[in-house]
Amino acid sequence: MGELVEIGVQGMSCGSCVARVEKALGSLPGVESAQVNLATQKAALRSENGVDLTGVVSALEEAGYKAHSDEVKVPIGGMSCGSCVSRIEKSLKELPGVTGVSVNLASQKGTVWFLPNVVSIARIHRAIEEAGYQAQGIAHDDSSEKPDDAGIHLRNQVVIAALLTFPVVIIAMGKMLPLLDALFTSVMPHRGWMAVEWILTTPVVFYAGARFYRAGAAELKHLNPGMNSLVMIGVSAAYLYSVAALLVPDFFPVGTAESYFEAAAVIVTLILLGRYFEHIAKGRTSEAIKKLLQLQSKMAHVLRNEQIVDISADELVAGDLILVRPGERIPVDGVVVEGESYVDESMISGEPMPVRKLTKAEVIGGTINKNGALTYRATRVGSDTLLSKIIRMVESAQSEKPPIQQLADKIAGIFVPIVMLIAAATFVAWLVMGPEPALSFAFVTTVSVLLIACPCAMGLATPTAIMVATGRGAEMGVLLRKGAALETLARMDTIVLDKTGTLTKGRPELTDFVVLKGQEAEVLGWVAAVEGQSEHPIAEAIVRAAHERGLTVPTASQVKAMPGYGISAEVDGHKLSIGADRYMSLLGIDLNDTLNQREALAGQAKSPLYAAVDGHLTAIIAVADPVKEEAVEAIRSLRTKGLNITMLTGDNSGTANAIARQVGIEHVLAEVLPDQKADEIKRLQNECRRVVFVGDGINDSPALAQADVGIAMGTGTDIAIEVGDVVLMRGDLNGINDAIALSRRTRRTILTNFAWAYGYNVALIPVAAGVLYPITGFLLSPVLAAAAMSISSVFVLTNSLRLRRFQPSFSKKHLGAN
Repeated sequence: MGELVEIGVQGMSCGSCVARVEKALGSLPGVESAQVNLATQKAALRSENGVDLTGVVSALEEAGYKAHSDEVKVPIGGMSCGSCVSRIEKSLKELPGVTGVSVNLASQKGTVWFLPNVVSIARIHRAIEEAGYQAQGIAHDDSSEKPDDAGIHLRNQVVIAALLTFPVVIIAMGKMLPLLDALFTSVMPHRGWMAVEWILTTPVVFYAGARFYRAGAAELKHLNPGMNSLVMIGVSAAYLYSVAALLVPDFFPVGTAESYFEAAAVIVTLILLGRYFEHIAKGRTSEAIKKLLQLQSKMAHVLRNEQIVDISADELVAGDLILVRPGERIPVDGVVVEGESYVDESMISGEPMPVRKLTKAEVIGGTINKNGALTYRATRVGSDTLLSKIIRMVESAQSEKPPIQQLADKIAGIFVPIVMLIAAATFVAWLVMGPEPALSFAFVTTVSVLLIACPCAMGLATPTAIMVATGRGAEMGVLLRKGAALETLARMDTIVLDKTGTLTKGRPELTDFVVLKGQEAEVLGWVAAVEGQSEHPIAEAIVRAAHERGLTVPTASQVKAMPGYGISAEVDGHKLSIGADRYMSLLGIDLNDTLNQREALAGQAKSPLYAAVDGHLTAIIAVADPVKEEAVEAIRSLRTKGLNITMLTGDNSGTANAIARQVGIEHVLAEVLPDQKADEIKRLQNECRRVVFVGDGINDSPALAQADVGIAMGTGTDIAIEVGDVVLMRGDLNGINDAIALSRRTRRTILTNFAWAYGYNVALIPVAAGVLYPITGFLLSPVLAAAAMSISSVFVLTNSLRLRRFQPSFSKKHLGAN
């Protein structure tokens, strides 16, 4: 697979920017693939032998963009001379992702510039420690607490542009309204007011709009025009035309020496305002990641040298004993060694009910301890915790491009040059065939075409929907390891379900205990005493049932096991014999009267056992791997979605068909060996079916990989995280319905976004070019074109944000129950 590195990219605004960055990074030596996401402003690079980050930064700068870097100042203790400075700088510069280092001996501080997606502040501190010095004061790499500098700067530009643009618009209106015109001309002539417009518009264009010029110039320099090029050309045309009309009016044909300063100023202001709204909306699309980051605990109470000390969670190591008090968040993953409590794991699994934790129970970092104190031993810390893996997985899914987005990026890459040709053709057509003043008409229509065609909405249509959907899925306990799975899952027509651990609970349970003689509690206690001497899973189920019912289990003696038959022992002065029908026959016990019950149990996929006390048949016992409570409802819901459902299992056909009847599945493939499951999936695919395989995520890896979409029924285990395209953390079958419903909603949202983005351009470019003018006299002004372009992007973003309100079926069920 190679190494995967993510780098933030600054300055991208549309699909053509994405194509240009991908081209620049993909051409670097050693880079196998480069995928760029407009919504996350990140580039994901895959390389077999590592990525030259210096080359990446240079390539981005040459393409007109910047690698997103952060700056941190670190107080350093232990420095005494210049060689200390050089040693620390060398140690830090060797870290992948560090782009610059400056260590000052006098101030005892180091300034480090680094790529936050590649290296963390904690790693920088550790490098200083490894060099033999002290990084004084641990800084936490918590992106959720960093000020939004880009947003603040953009907001300030919008405010300045708006304050300067407002009087320009008032002055421009004065030319069109007789009363205002008389008022303005009483103060100074028109040309004087044009000069005022010039003075006010210049900082709007060249300060507030400087970003368009920087990015647009870089686009044109590389012969790859994009949105910024369109804005730059359109605004410059309006501005320069107006300056020329003010300074050399005699150069223009009669009636064409008009100013369009208000158009230039309003265009910049409106597009900046649209960018600001986009920035806010993009921030909301990544709220799921921010919430997950906030789950990471900052501090931990650790038992060291027989004392409880508070340390940073970053300093925890595997094996540490950690105390968690009621109401506190669990810092890292581990196993309980002392205490009892209930833990709220809803933020990880999506399951609303707290989970009881006893000794030897696993706890997950980021979850909340409810009502009891727990002491547990850390097993996974830092980037190895389940929460860290989930965060990486969600980020990876958000940055991955589904096929529909790859197509959109290609279209956006050729769209802008085509628009520029259309704009040039529009200018020539109006200049040659338009009414007088033809130059004014040609100018207005050309600028309108350039502005209205900006492909921002196209570039945002898919990534924003994927970001919101993957984040919402994570909150529900539906983790998407691949963003493409969202699109693919929506088009599936066949679901293949594994039996054990998927449709069933995955462990045997006592389902029936029919007492023929004596008291049920007493007999079950005797049976549990005998079975407690066995390690068989069926025996464990019987003992577990006795404990769950609060029974006192006596002590068994003279235990004798007969493999393949059963077990016998002495309990409270009675001889008990427990086993299958063949064991009862061996003991000479007649089972004819129980034949009907035995057949009924077998028909329900239950394994019947018998207990004899002092040579007399006393109880009929049934143990089975029971079907999950939600199975029938979940299968019914999948059917209503038009899906073909098949059960695939290695179990015998009798048991498999019995389970299938219980849950409502008609198609059964039984007695299939684990290594043959993938072949069965392939056979269905050869029948032109699009197949989802749902397994327990542990022993179904080949089938999960072969299926078009693999869904792993996880229960919060790290094993389940590593397999399948989708992981259902709560192990609930309703999660399949939620995943499919979310994928279908997401696909509809993406298609709606594309319909709007492309439909908007196709419909309005001709209008901007003036095709309606000969019929209706209507001509779209550049100001309206800029507003329409901004509205298009905001529509796509807000439409994607609606996915945040998606409600899973299990939530509705629990809400209804309460």
